[in-house]
Amino acid sequence: MSDLTIDYSIVPKDSLVLVTGVTGYIGSHVVDQCLKAGFRVRGTARDTRKAAWIKDIFDKEYGPGRFEEIVIKDMVAEGAFDEAVQGCVGVIHVASIMSFSANPHEVIPPTIAGVINCMKAAKKEASVKRLVYTSSSTACLTPISNKEIVVDKETWNQDAIKQAWKAPPYQKERAFTVYAASKTQAEYEAWEFMKKEEPNFTFSTVLPNMNWGRIISVDNQGHPSTSAHPVYLYQGDVESCVTAPPQWYVDVEDDARLHVAALTRRDTAGERIFAFTAPFNWNDVLAQYRTMFPGKKFVDDIEGQGRDLSKIPNERAEQLLKEMGRTGWTSMEETLRKNLESVV
Repeated sequence: MSDLTIDYSIVPKDSLVLVTGVTGYIGSHVVDQCLKAGFRVRGTARDTRKAAWIKDIFDKEYGPGRFEEIVIKDMVAEGAFDEAVQGCVGVIHVASIMSFSANPHEVIPPTIAGVINCMKAAKKEASVKRLVYTSSSTACLTPISNKEIVVDKETWNQDAIKQAWKAPPYQKERAFTVYAASKTQAEYEAWEFMKKEEPNFTFSTVLPNMNWGRIISVDNQGHPSTSAHPVYLYQGDVESCVTAPPQWYVDVEDDARLHVAALTRRDTAGERIFAFTAPFNWNDVLAQYRTMFPGKKFVDDIEGQGRDLSKIPNERAEQLLKEMGRTGWTSMEETLRKNLESVV
C-alpha cells in the first residue's frame, strides 16, 4: 500500500475512481498511485483484449477486484462515459488524442469533446465528488530556448491556438503546435464548463511537462511518449533526442502523486497544479549520465543547446508532495536511473 499521507475526506478510502487512458505512460502510473492509496479503480481502454496486460499486472500487485476495465471505443461519442462513471466518487481524465496529426480539425475538437463528455457524464452521476483533468505544460506555454516566459495560473497558450488554426497546408511541422492547442482549448473549455454548468463535483487540473521515469511494463509499453528521449540519448541517437527542445522535466510517479493530491484534497479544488520539477537541456542529461555511468563513453555535448528560462509557479506542487510525505521532487539522477532500468 501507499507510504503517502492521503486525505480521504473527499474520496474515502476504498471508493471507486474512474481513470481514463490507463494503458498510456501517465495513465498507467495514475492507476498505480490510486491503487497504492487504497482506492478501487475502473480504467477505460479502447480494447480490453489489447489492455489485458495491465489488469494482469495490477491484479498481481494489489489483488483481484481492485482494478477493472471498461471499453470506451470513442470518447467523442455522445454519452461515451455515462456507464463508466456509474458508482464512481472520483474521476481522473487522462486520455487524449495523441495522433500528432497536423490537421487541427482532427485533434482539437475531439480532445475538447472527450473532456466535456466526461464532465457531462460526471454531472449526471450524483456519486462523483471530484474530477481531475490531465492537462499539459503546453496549455500554458510552448518552450522557446533563451526566452523568459512568465507563467501564472491565468496563463494560456494563445499563440499555439493561433498557429494551429492557420489555413492549410497542414504540414507535419505543425503537429506539436496542434497538440499544444488541443490541450490549451480542452482545459480552458473544462473550466468554462464548471462556471456555466455548476456541477455537484469540484474540479482541478494537473499540467505536467516532460515525463521521465519508471515504465509500468516495458514489454507492453516500450519506452512510451517522452520517456523515449533519455533512452535515445543514452544510446547515442542525438537526432531523435533533440526533437524535444530544452524544457522542464518531471518524474512520472511525482506527476501521478500530484494527480492523487488533486483528486483527494479539499484545498486543491479549483487549482491548476504545475508538475514541473526543473528546467534542463540535453547537455545536462549527458553530464548526469557521465556521473552515473563513468565507464561508458557518451557523445560530446550537443552544440546550440539553449536554456528554458520560463518562470513556473511550481512551488505549490512541491509543497503538495512534501505534505504527502515525500521530501519534494524526485531528483534527475533517480528519475533517469528508473527511466533506463530496462536498457542499462
